[in-house]
Amino acid sequence: MYQKMLKLKSLLRLHTVCRQLHGLAAGRTLVQQRHVSSSGYPAWTAPLHARPWQTDTLIRAALSQRRPLVTKKEGRPWKSQLSLTKSKKEVEVWIGMTAEELARAMGKDLDCVHEALLNTDINIDSLEENPQLEEVCIKEVIKKAGMKLKWSKLKQDKVRANKDAVRRPQADPALLTPRSPVVTIMGHVDHGKTTVLDKLRKTQVAAMEAGGITQHIGAFLVSLPSGEKITFLDTPGHAAFSAMRARGAQVTDIVILVVAADDGVMKQTVESIQHARDAQVPIVLAINKCDKAEADPEKVKKELLAYDVVCEDYGGDVQAVHISALTGNNLMALAEATIALAEMLELKADATGPVEGTVIESFTDKGKGPVTTAIIQRGTLKKGSILVAGKCWAKVRLMFDENGNTVHEACPSMPVGITGWRDLPSAGDEILEVESETRACEVVDWRKYEQEQARNKDHLKIIEEKRKEHQEAHRKDREKYGSLHWKERSLLKYQLKKEQKPLKPKEKAERDSNALPVIIKGDVDGSVEAILDIMDTYDASHECKLELVHFGVGDVSENDVNLAETFGGIIYGFNVNAGNVIQQSAAKKRVKIKLHKVIYRLIEDLQEELSSRLPCTVEEHPVGSLTSLKHHKDDVSVIKTGMDCGLSVDEENIEFKVGDEMVCYEEKEVLVKTSWDPGF
Repeated sequence: MYQKMLKLKSLLRLHTVCRQLHGLAAGRTLVQQRHVSSSGYPAWTAPLHARPWQTDTLIRAALSQRRPLVTKKEGRPWKSQLSLTKSKKEVEVWIGMTAEELARAMGKDLDCVHEALLNTDINIDSLEENPQLEEVCIKEVIKKAGMKLKWSKLKQDKVRANKDAVRRPQADPALLTPRSPVVTIMGHVDHGKTTVLDKLRKTQVAAMEAGGITQHIGAFLVSLPSGEKITFLDTPGHAAFSAMRARGAQVTDIVILVVAADDGVMKQTVESIQHARDAQVPIVLAINKCDKAEADPEKVKKELLAYDVVCEDYGGDVQAVHISALTGNNLMALAEATIALAEMLELKADATGPVEGTVIESFTDKGKGPVTTAIIQRGTLKKGSILVAGKCWAKVRLMFDENGNTVHEACPSMPVGITGWRDLPSAGDEILEVESETRACEVVDWRKYEQEQARNKDHLKIIEEKRKEHQEAHRKDREKYGSLHWKERSLLKYQLKKEQKPLKPKEKAERDSNALPVIIKGDVDGSVEAILDIMDTYDASHECKLELVHFGVGDVSENDVNLAETFGGIIYGFNVNAGNVIQQSAAKKRVKIKLHKVIYRLIEDLQEELSSRLPCTVEEHPVGSLTSLKHHKDDVSVIKTGMDCGLSVDEENIEFKVGDEMVCYEEKEVLVKTSWDPGF
């Protein structure tokens, strides 16, 4: 296109030159004619036009001069062509630049870029979600704008290819085989969920749980007398473990909702119903504690109607079984109702190919290292398999069941403990099997890279916001000081700097006492998650700041003690230990370590610690009535009841009247409680 434009321009110039030459020849003929006329020759003998051979000679000369403009190969380009090429604007671009950045680099508006992309495969509407342009699109826009491309050295790094691992496509129905149902037992605290499961699997879990409350998810495979197998997830009922119940509902097929017949529908009951509804999981109702005299199962069924849980007795599709977990009454009927519902759901899975599953819980064992409890959802897990979960990977070293027995294979719906993890994955992470350790490292590196990119993006956003704030503050300062004389401006700045002088040691100590730095250590990932969720509800920072210094899974370590000493904080441990050496080190460094077995005891302790850092209030408490310290004119130390006395005070403005009562009181400092309510 560019060469054609040059040729057209040259031809137009040629046409103009020919016209000028033709006019010049005609002018010369006219001069000759006048010269002949003036010399006395007849006028008719003078030629009226230039001779044809003269015109042809001039045109050939002009063509010979203009030929290099038409044909590039016949000679050196004309000077104007070089100047036209140099006039092209050079645009600096880079891989992954957005449409707005390209428009800004070109000095054009955004519509110009969109117009250039109309004839490409790019959907203009999709730029709102993913504004980054591909290399081909950038080149096309620059070309259509008639500009020159220059790749930026700072930003021309190639975009990394996506190396993530993903789930396989849906399996061929012919490959699917029946599997056991995964059942989650949910309900309010102390309504008997763990006791129900305890009776089914013939162990004493409830007796070992601190405070009789399940502290974290346990996954168990129960074999019934009929031969069927059910995988149970026992989720906590306490208010602190909402996220763990939600995670249990996401990997389950059926929810058994346990409601106490003597207590009815409670807060966690409603929450469990919502989790089941969000996960689109059917419910089997287990009305527990029916052996009690005050039990009222019909009341429970009626209360559940308000939450769209309609039992079969009321025309709905929810099976209701009256049980007693304590005596074991009707538990087999509950199991049979669960199996019947599972048969209606026709649960199947693909037991071939790479493994897919979900981390139910994760913790660190002293002898085994990082350990996860997982539910296998696809494939068959074997020793030596290479797994990826979150930003961690493992070569399976050992698998074991809920009783600690070694397992050689884990099929779909089977809960299993897995060791061999290089790091500790988080509860809820997706487990995927990959072909090699190299591939596992590649996936983990990619996920860490993605996380880093997202973090950098957030940091850049914060930096940009801070920059705007700084610019705005600078603009206000210019408006404030711009019209002042330099002496007045210097005085104001000096006064401002004086107000911002460093705190004195006493003031600094008072400021630090109004903050509570804490370190949280838990036995499993889910327990730490629950504690952090509670801390997120803290809304009394105006009274005392609650600062989370560090959190993790495992026993209290020397590093935790060092961190607590550095920040002046307290270590809270949940279901973990602190060895003698650690406790001696903490005592030497004056670091408090507080260990708890029940989560709400830990939160109560945290509330008390926050309250202790608040300033005390002074209350006045009467200690008795006083009439006088003089009897008649004599000074006395004691005035008995019924005797008259006189009273004088130093304050002259006090005026006594008949009937006034003098009261003695003492001032007492009273501790203030934090206004934070964690919802217990």
